[in-house]
This record gives sequence, structure tokens and C-alpha cells, in this order.
Amino acid sequence: MNVAKILLSIILFLLVVFFGKGPWHLLLLTGAQIVYVPLTLKLIVTKGDWFSKFYPFISIPAYLSIVLIQLTTNTEWDVLLAAVYLLFTFVVALYGLSRFFMSGFTHIEEFSINMAMMYLVMGGIWFFAFTANIDTGFTPMLTWLTAIHFHYSAFLLPIFVGFLGRVYKPRSYSLITSIILIAPMIVALGITFSIVIELLSVIAYMIGIYGLIHLSFQAPYSRTLQKWLVCLSFTSLGITILFSLLYASGNLFGTHSISIDFMLRFHGFVNTAGFALTGIIGWSISIPPTTVIKWTFPISKIRGKHVIGENILAEIIENNHYQGLIDHMGLYEPEINRQTLAPRIIDFYENTNEYRLFAKVKWQAWFKPFAIIYRPISRSVKQIDLPLSSRQIEMTGEIFPINDEKDGRANTRAWVRKIKEEIVFVALYSTHEKDSRTYMNISLPLPWSAMIGILELNQIGNELQLSSKKVHTPNADSGIYLAIKHWLVKLPIDEQFHVKETADGTLVANHTMWIFSIPFLKIEYVIYHNNDVHK
Repeated sequence: MNVAKILLSIILFLLVVFFGKGPWHLLLLTGAQIVYVPLTLKLIVTKGDWFSKFYPFISIPAYLSIVLIQLTTNTEWDVLLAAVYLLFTFVVALYGLSRFFMSGFTHIEEFSINMAMMYLVMGGIWFFAFTANIDTGFTPMLTWLTAIHFHYSAFLLPIFVGFLGRVYKPRSYSLITSIILIAPMIVALGITFSIVIELLSVIAYMIGIYGLIHLSFQAPYSRTLQKWLVCLSFTSLGITILFSLLYASGNLFGTHSISIDFMLRFHGFVNTAGFALTGIIGWSISIPPTTVIKWTFPISKIRGKHVIGENILAEIIENNHYQGLIDHMGLYEPEINRQTLAPRIIDFYENTNEYRLFAKVKWQAWFKPFAIIYRPISRSVKQIDLPLSSRQIEMTGEIFPINDEKDGRANTRAWVRKIKEEIVFVALYSTHEKDSRTYMNISLPLPWSAMIGILELNQIGNELQLSSKKVHTPNADSGIYLAIKHWLVKLPIDEQFHVKETADGTLVANHTMWIFSIPFLKIEYVIYHNNDVHK
């Protein structure tokens, strides 16, 4: 970390300490604004990206604005100075959003860091409201406390959690991180609407924080000093959260054994010194590197408009001819062995036009309300338009060639599926290779965007599995993504097909989809060759 910038932050803070006009407790937030926020951002910002280039021009005025507010008595300039800081937090939030577009939901530790930066703007908004004396419906003290909450609990803590995930990420980490990320909003709801919700939010924080303390002691660190500083940082929160519990329960049951003044003094010292300062020093000893890898696979350039269906096909179909979804199953060797894979599966993928599909769509009960809301949209757009009923229906399909220059990939073809002559599904199929493995690269055009499915093929006995999950390689391209212009976001969605041939030559395929690892859709296909006798 740049020593000059550390000294500048400390000098600015000392100016406020010795010459500030406000009450002492304002230093708790000021310290976060001009010391902890800049030092923490320096641990995250990637040199050469747009934020690092823009950072000096927006951060220096913001930090000076905070200093000027504290060095002067209330003036008509305070609102403008607070607005400068608010603008800075907005830019930080945009940086978090841009980082999210690069990694999506792929790595929850990076998602935690990105959410922290987006949360900071909430701290900027509440600080502006406090400085401008805006009537928020709360006392000025509560407005200020909300601002400090979004600087410490919603900014610093998720970033430290993200760093911990870069070092150590067992299965329990995702749950603990999710609690930490959701808790700030539950606290805000509790303060606004219900003392009960406020108490529940503190309990949620306790679960998350004590989980973090346990993980911090288990994690491997590059330096012993770093381990003890990080553990001390999280343990400090484990102490202060107990008093938060007493305070929240006192509000609920009317037994005020802990005062606001005590909370300010106790939390002020332990959280600013024990948690924030110790944590920043600890993580700066050896900044854990991110494991996010930039995706380089080819992406379809074709985007839809208001209606997909016939409209998009009219623009991209050529006079070439493709019979199946792939030209030759040998593309997927060595994962797929043509000699041992069921012959009818091979024939289906190489001669898809010669087959008929019958499907049963089964929405999970918990997801049906969302499916009902989504259905009118899908019917008008004519894309991913799946029925709500679970009765078996026939999906007719046909393969059409696609202009590779317009699409940007090679040997692209569209599989258009219909139900009763109504287009319900348009998928653009291609392939790409990475690390000697071939992936099925599928694009579903959406209005001004596209959903990208990168599937890896694996043979299980004589059956075939196609999955968006990273089955064998952590750095695999497989996944479900959303492409908007040049942005590519990894979605928290997974899908898997399992295809097998029955004794009579019929194909049976199960298509399962998950969101946040929770199943929400299953489609059961029965696939017949045109020459077969079928129902």
C-alpha cells in the first residue's frame, strides 16, 4: 500500500481530531470516510482499470469535503460538500457494479466485495441526509447511526469477508457470506418498521459473525501476523454484537440496560480500532489475489428486439443446410466415445431434424408464482415460452443455418421449437474449445441481450450428460451467462441434461434447472425417430 497515501489519510484525520468543531462521536464516521474507506479501496482497485484512473479526481475532493465539514461550523456550503462525498460513493458503487458484470455470481467472495462497494452509496445517502437536515422520519442521531452502519457493517465487513473467501472457502462460507450480505438490509427494515425485525437482524448478524470467527481461525494465511490480526478483527465484532443484542432486546422488552452513549463509546473504540483498523492492517500484509478469470470464449453477437421468434430468423437464415445440432459427435472426444455411447443418442444430435420431441414441463411448486408472472412476457416475446401445465405436449423442431458473420461464431445453427405451430424456443448452437476440451456453446437471443449456455459433455456408461456445472475443472467455461452489449454476467443458474436410450430405441431426456442451487424446473422429454411408431 502506498505510504504517502496512508500518511495523507492520517494527517487529514488528525486535522479533524484537533480542530474539528463537532461532537466527539462524529469522528467515528469521519474516520471511516477519510481513513478506512480509502485504505480499503486501495486493497481492491486494479491498476489500469477505469476506476483507478478516475479515482484521484473524485476521491480527493470527497475526502477534503468531509474534512471541511468537520473543521467548520454549520454553513450553507455543508450540503454541497456532503453532495461531493455522495457523488464519490455513487462512483464507488458503479465500480462495484462493473466488477460484478465481470464476475457475476461465479465467486461469492468477489460478489461480497462488489456488494460492499454498492452498499457504500447507501452510507453516502444517509450522511447527506444527516448533513442536510433532511427529515427522514428518524432523529438526527438515528440518521447518523444508519450512515455509520453502512460504512462499517455494510462496506468494511463484506470486503473483509471477501478477502477471507479468497484465502479459505469451505462449503459453509457461502451461507455465512449470504447472511452477512442480507443482514444490513434487514437492519434497515428493522429500524424503519419493527423492533422485532431489528432484533432478528442482530441475531442473523451473530450467526454470520461467529461463523466468520470460526472460519478465520481455520483459514491458511501466508503470514502468522496476518492470521492473528484478521482473527482479532472478526473476534472484536463477536464481542460488540453481544452488546448490540442486549440493546436491541432492551428496545423490544423495555429494559434499557445499555444506553446510546455507552454503545457509542464501546462500539466506537472496539469497532474502529479492534475491527476496522486491525482488519485493514491484517489484510494489507498480504492481499489475497482474486481467482476470477476473464472469460474468453466466443459469444454470439445476435440480439433480439421486442419479439424473437420469426423476427430474428428472418434476419439471419442463409441457404446452407444443417441436419443436426452438431456435425459429428467426434468433436467431443475424448470425453465422448462414439464406440460406446448409445447409437441413437449420436444419431439424434447429428440428425436432429429426423426426430420428434414430446415434453412434460414441471415447475417446482415454490417457483410457480414466478412462472405465472413470466408466462405473458414469454408468450409476447416468443422465447423460452414454456407451458404452465405438466401434461405431455409435442414440441416440433427444425434446424436452420445461421450467418456466421452476423453471429460471430463458427458453424452456427438455430434450433427452432414450436408448440402447435407457435414458436416457443429459439436457440443458436455452436461450439468452442478450451484446454483441449470442446464445449457446446448455445445462445438464446433475448430483447437487446442474449442468454448464453456453455455446456460440457460427459459420457456416463452409454448415456450422455450435458451440464453447465463445472463437473471436472474449476476453470472450465461451463455456466449460464447473460450478455448485454460487451458485458457478460455469470448467472446463479445451472442446467443439466441427462439423455439415455431405452431398449426399444426411444430416447429419454431429463432437463433440470437450478437457481442459487435450488431446483425450479424439470422437463422430461421422450424423443422418437420419425420412422418409429410413437404415441
